[in-house]
Amino acid sequence: MSDRRLTPANARVALAGTDAGTGAKVVPGAPRRVVRALTDIKDAPGGKRDRQLVFGARVTLIEDRGSWAFVRAQRDGYVGYVESGALGPDAPATHRVKTRATHLYEAGNIKSPDLTWLPHGAEVEVTGESGVFWQTPGGFIPKGHLARIGEAAADPVDVARLFLGTPYLWGGNSPIGIDCSGLVQAALMAAGHDCPADSDLQQASVGADLAATAPLQRGDLIFWKGHVALCVSAQSLIHANAHNMAVTEEPVEEAITRIAAAGDGPVTRRARP
Repeated sequence: MSDRRLTPANARVALAGTDAGTGAKVVPGAPRRVVRALTDIKDAPGGKRDRQLVFGARVTLIEDRGSWAFVRAQRDGYVGYVESGALGPDAPATHRVKTRATHLYEAGNIKSPDLTWLPHGAEVEVTGESGVFWQTPGGFIPKGHLARIGEAAADPVDVARLFLGTPYLWGGNSPIGIDCSGLVQAALMAAGHDCPADSDLQQASVGADLAATAPLQRGDLIFWKGHVALCVSAQSLIHANAHNMAVTEEPVEEAITRIAAAGDGPVTRRARP
């Protein structure tokens, strides 16, 4: 059975190149960008949140029906429904937000009005500069908050630590709410690694297996059924977890023992990206 999250087809349409069976109209799809700071990807129009997309995320528009659009995210192939108003034209992008978050200012001045906020990973086009600010079509952003697209972070753990204290949010992908797989995806993708969106997909495809007796290193992944954490060192890890309802660091063995005692089972995989 095909995975709904990764199958760009529904009962009416199928993206060209998709084996969607009979009855679906094959469509070429059209590139779009997310134009809101943050928008949910849902399992159905008006349904439950599966994941989130940040400003500038590129998607392929497969179908637009009224107020809901059926899309596939370019970054990881995730498929679902977003509000049509969250999408705009496929504009150029040159830089991404590398900090936890930033603001778009009306002018290149810290005292000018802030127009909106942008989360980590948001993509923008730099068109000019004004002192310590980059200029974009939507406003001005502090230069220190942006990195060129393709310029990888040196350490995924440092990226994950940007989110320390962020509230836990099922399906969240931003500094106002994030879950375990969203945190790992943000950290790994910022460091130049491909990474799917959900923990079961990550467990199935990310990194090389580590034996249970192999020493853990900074950047290694630990998986449970339905959960994932990133190692800060051989002794500690960082994860978005429902126990604390936040992104926290804790000792590896303490987390393993606590998770097992809560009835969520043993470690199912260790991996090195």
